[in-house]
Amino acid sequence: MNDDTRRLTETAGRLIAAAKKAGADAADAAVVRSLGRSVDVRLGKVEDTESSESEDLALRVFVGRRVATVSADVNADMDRLAERAVAMAKVSPEDRYASLAPKERLAPDDGPDLDLYDPTTLASETMVEEALALEEAARAVSGVTNSGGASVSAGASGLVLVTSGGFAGSKMRSGFGRSVSVIAGEGTAMERDYDFDSRIHYGDLDAPEAIGRRAGERTVRRLNAGKVPTGSYPIVFDPRVARGLIGSLVSAINGAAIARKTSFLMDKMGELVLPESVTILDEPLLPRRAGSRAFDGEGVRGEAMALVENGVLKTWLLDTATANELGLSTNGRAARSSGGVSPSASNVSVSPGRLTPEELIAETGNGIYVHELIGQGVNLVTGDYSRGATGFLIENGELTRPVSEFTVAGNLKEMLLGLTLADDLDTRFSLVAPTLRVERMTVAGH
Repeated sequence: MNDDTRRLTETAGRLIAAAKKAGADAADAAVVRSLGRSVDVRLGKVEDTESSESEDLALRVFVGRRVATVSADVNADMDRLAERAVAMAKVSPEDRYASLAPKERLAPDDGPDLDLYDPTTLASETMVEEALALEEAARAVSGVTNSGGASVSAGASGLVLVTSGGFAGSKMRSGFGRSVSVIAGEGTAMERDYDFDSRIHYGDLDAPEAIGRRAGERTVRRLNAGKVPTGSYPIVFDPRVARGLIGSLVSAINGAAIARKTSFLMDKMGELVLPESVTILDEPLLPRRAGSRAFDGEGVRGEAMALVENGVLKTWLLDTATANELGLSTNGRAARSSGGVSPSASNVSVSPGRLTPEELIAETGNGIYVHELIGQGVNLVTGDYSRGATGFLIENGELTRPVSEFTVAGNLKEMLLGLTLADDLDTRFSLVAPTLRVERMTVAGH
């Protein structure tokens, strides 16, 4: 335990003691320390540099079956904060499901090392050089006419969680990022696109030149977009938007949505929700992965589990309170925020298909390849799905001309059951989904 972790653990412990003194029956406290630096450049000049540091705490108290959460800067008066939290709890409605996690479910003190922290410190000059290299590579692509800027970031965060039930744990995570956006074309025919990379370990980042080149090439490919005739088409989703589609399924099996009866999948446990060839896993203990955690927001160690196995829905994402409400047990999927605790996934991955993206497109024959979605037209209560989109026509098994200003619509129940997956899994993200095809969607074009 380093000095910062020891100090934050002591702070959380003092806050728990203050809460008990103020009249709480039980409590947990989380202290988060964050450090961040970033450099932004545009058109070859530095536009902004930023450095930030914060230490914040959140206290959750239980008074009988009443619960309240407060948050503040770490320099706040501990006694007053605890007293305010207890006073809020006493006037809150009773919540018969709220409680700390069961002691027998708490993570062990000797949890696994998930390799989530890289101590690399970047000099400001290095960050500027990388940002300039990102933008220069993107602007060097023929057809690029302007820049939206490039950014390089580096940071780290540490969390300490202490509960009156006997748990004390800490974790540290680093993060490094590179991104750039550029513009192609002129006047009303301009198009914008971007590329980026984000990693826990600095050495895993793609080179600035590669990211910049991809951003420029993506942007230029969007020029001279045409229209799509209204009709019904097979739709192939680029991984960028495929993650959002699978994310809708993950949101629909969040236990909080099930308890509120606001999910289109609430009656689907044990039934097919995806093709039989598809399995979706949630794995919190993977080394060097974005969603990994040795314990969840309540101190519970979550094991790997199948959310969907061979197409069949197997479980909900649960924290303690949600599990109590549904008559189940927590599966270690609690996440903390300033507003309290709620269920959340960790590392979600979809099993790969048998085809490469190129083979999937070739097999599609004629359809539309979607690389960007616009708007928030997803109704998780009914499953209705309608989003603005841009992409490329698929003609005779090949990507051809760019198209824009159309809408794709369907219902997630049918869309998910009709998926065909490619094999291009990108493990940089906490939600990993490949290129995928929805068998058929309604397209509103011209």
